[in-house]
Amino acid sequence: MTMSKNFLATSLSSAALLISLQGCTSAYESNEVASTQTSPVTEEAQAVAALPSGPAMWKVSDDDTTIYLFGTVHALPPEVEWMSPAIESALDSSDTLVTEIDAASMSAPETQQIVGAKALDTTGVTLRSQLSAEQVTTYEAAMTSVGVPVNAFDGFKPWFAGMTLSVLPLMKAGYSPESGVEMVIESRAGEEMTREALETVEFQIGVFDGLPRDSQVEFLMATAEAVDEIPTMVDAMVTEWVEGDADGLAAIMNEGLTDPQLAEALLYSRNRNWADWVEARMDTPGTVFIAVGAGHLAGDNSLQDYLAERGIVSDRIQ
Repeated sequence: MTMSKNFLATSLSSAALLISLQGCTSAYESNEVASTQTSPVTEEAQAVAALPSGPAMWKVSDDDTTIYLFGTVHALPPEVEWMSPAIESALDSSDTLVTEIDAASMSAPETQQIVGAKALDTTGVTLRSQLSAEQVTTYEAAMTSVGVPVNAFDGFKPWFAGMTLSVLPLMKAGYSPESGVEMVIESRAGEEMTREALETVEFQIGVFDGLPRDSQVEFLMATAEAVDEIPTMVDAMVTEWVEGDADGLAAIMNEGLTDPQLAEALLYSRNRNWADWVEARMDTPGTVFIAVGAGHLAGDNSLQDYLAERGIVSDRIQ
């Protein structure tokens, strides 16, 4: 199950290109355990405790440039509340909004054409013919459970089938991209704010399309095996996100990330590229609000880690 969590988390960070869905259920539970023991409270612990509750946000700055780093979830139920005064202040003070890809391109007709061209398997080999008999049984059961004909993706590559299958249960559970973080931020930013993007649609699709076929099939099967548990797994991820527990989020998202090639392609290389972008942007005066998938700001080899390698300190402000 750990591998399915990993593939789900990393794939959903870009699944907005296909269906614009990632999220959680509307129910959140918090279990607090009171301790009868006391221990010295360090200055670091006091500083963390003083942070406002809510999704984690960081800031990097110098004399004339401030860049906020905020981790997002691409779709949420409308009743989930996450906006805080700290986020509002950071966004309102910024003159530039930076996202993974340009928001306008998400609904552009050419985007669907790009996805379709990459997703179709033109080799003449059907999807299910690449699976073992046992895998076919598991895959067909998963497709049936979400109400999709078992032959629906026979003409597509495994990464596309796996990504689509991973978000269909969330659609059935009522997740909406209109309630997603990017949509809310875009609306609040208004038309006057400058927009920039860290990547293009072609690049993000290419990341998945460029995975070895074995990794694509592994992703597909991990998703099929866990299809009934996807809402619960995503709920756990977003619970940590809402509470601002970056370490807890990282533990869930990175659990089972044992394939170095996969980790490099989906997370680490992109984080390094973004660190280069931030380092270069620090030479230009102004205030920038960067909103990217929360997994990129959590765990080892995060964007903050690569910034630190460049001598740039990221201060947690929420």
